[in-house]
This record gives sequence, structure tokens and C-alpha cells, in this order.
Amino acid sequence: MIQAKAEPKVYSFDQFISWYPENSEVRYELHDGVIIEMPKPKGKHSDLTGSLIEQLLIAIRQMGKGGIWTIPRESIVKPTGDKLGYEPDIIVLNKDIMSTESRWESESIIQHPDSVQLIVEVVSTNWRDDYYNKLRDYEEMSIEEYWIIDYAALGPRKLIGNPKQPTFFVCSLVDGEYQMTPFTEDTPIVSPTFSQFNLSAQEIFNLV
Repeated sequence: MIQAKAEPKVYSFDQFISWYPENSEVRYELHDGVIIEMPKPKGKHSDLTGSLIEQLLIAIRQMGKGGIWTIPRESIVKPTGDKLGYEPDIIVLNKDIMSTESRWESESIIQHPDSVQLIVEVVSTNWRDDYYNKLRDYEEMSIEEYWIIDYAALGPRKLIGNPKQPTFFVCSLVDGEYQMTPFTEDTPIVSPTFSQFNLSAQEIFNLV
């Protein structure tokens, strides 16, 4: 007799937060009610994330936002709905608006889009999450700007070309929908939020 495969347990967001192990060395996200163990950034992914944070902090200071815009080490974003929870590679928060985040101090949870200046995901082998699921959910949540950094050219050919090439996407919210602008090679990155971010796509990829 063949035993039927057990369906994964479905969690609400609050159940996921209660379940999340304290001081965990592993990252977890909630995808449609299912807890997913996320690959911990390693090697080039980790190097690029760290170097990009440094560049963003420089731009923040140049814009006169130092001490106002901040990049926390950890956070969990709660998109619209009760069965989603994401931990971005990078998130830039506006401390002037954080008083609306009732769960930030105790649980590092972000629920309101106005608190968020930018979310960045560095693409890894689970690239569909970044290109499709998270793009959809951040858009629905009304996050103003979302960057997808595909330094290893893992994404879909319809977006990054055939043959595939490393691509940096700036997704800007316009009338409730993301406009995806691709940047490749020596094309300077143009960001509505970070006017002082003066690197090209290739300069970003060269950070690893």
C-alpha cells in the first residue's frame, strides 16, 4: 500500500512568529502558510549584500538622511494577508515613521509600507520567489521601491535576455503597479528613492 504524502502544516503569520526559533542561525520565511527554510547567504551573495549596504549608507548620508533612514540587521516583513512573512536581504527603514510599527521593538516586524524606503533581494537559486512571488506581494503591499539584483544571471530569459546576462532591476511603484527597469553592464543605476546612488550595474556586480 502506498501511503499518501502528508500535506505541510499551514501556519498563520502569528503562528509563524511564535514558532520562529530565537537566535536561529537559519532564516525562515512564510510562503502561503508554509514555513520555508531559506538558504543562508554565502560567498558572493553575502559579499554583495554587505558591500551594497555600505554603498547605500554612503548614499543615505549624501542625501542628508543619516540617522533617519536606517538598515537593520534583521527584520520580517508582513505583506497583505495572513499567510506571508518575508525576511529581505536588505531593507531601508524611515525611523521618523517607525512609531506606527507596533511590533517592531519586540519582534522586528514591519507591517506598514510607509516605513519602508527600499527592499532589496539578491537573487539565488530560488529566483522565482524574487522575480514573481515577492514582486507581487511587495507591489500589493505598496512598497515604493524594490530592487532585484541578479548578479549570477539566474532569472527568466524573458526578463534578463537569451543568453542570460547579469541584470539589476529597479521596480518603482507607479499607480499601484511596479514598473521594472533593467540595468546591465555599464548602465548607471537610476533610483527614484536614492538620487545619490551613483554606481553602474557592472560596478555593483564587481562588488563580489
